[in-house]
Amino acid sequence: MPADPKPSVTSRPPRGSGTSAVEVRRSSRRSRTVSAYREGDRTVVLIPARMSEAEERRWVTVMLDKLAAQESRRVLGDQELTERAARLSEQYFGGRARPASVRWVTNQNTRWGSCTPAEGSIRLSHRLQGMPEYVVDYVLCHELAHLLVPGHGPRFWRLLEAYPRTERARGYLEGVAAAARLPQLPHAREE
Repeated sequence: MPADPKPSVTSRPPRGSGTSAVEVRRSSRRSRTVSAYREGDRTVVLIPARMSEAEERRWVTVMLDKLAAQESRRVLGDQELTERAARLSEQYFGGRARPASVRWVTNQNTRWGSCTPAEGSIRLSHRLQGMPEYVVDYVLCHELAHLLVPGHGPRFWRLLEAYPRTERARGYLEGVAAAARLPQLPHAREE
C-alpha cells in the first residue's frame, strides 16, 4: 500500500478558544472521523481530505467546543482561576481590571458570580464548574468589567462586548437556568 501523501495543513486564528492557532490537517486515509488535540499553544484538528471548506469550518468549531468542554470539566483551583482572570483582563480590558482575589464559592445559588469593586474581590458560583470554558470565561469577564464599571448600564455592556462569546455564553446560562425551572419528570417505575 503506498504511503499517504503528506496531509494538507491549514492554519487559522481561533474563535475564542484561548489558543494562538488552529491547524487543520487533511488526510486521504481518514474517511469519516474527525479528531482534535492541543499541541502547545495551538489546536490540531484532523479531518478527511474530501471535506468541503464549509464542513471543515463547522467541524473546527465543533471540535474547539468539545476540547473546551473537556478542559473545563477539570476543576480549576482558586489560584488557577485568579491566573485565568488576569489573562482575560489583559486580553479584553488591557489589564485594567485587577482583582485582589478570585475564588469559587458554594453560597451563590441564584447568581453565577459576584464582585465587590471596593475590595476587588470576585466570587464564582461552584455551579459553573464543569460548564464549557467560554461560559466560565464570560462570567469572569462580566465580573472583571464590574471592577471598571460597577453597574449594568450601557457603559458596562459596551465594555463587555470585547469578549466575543458573550451572546453565546449568556444563551447557555439562560438555558441552564430555564432547565432548572422545569418540573422534574417522574422516574420510570422499575418492574
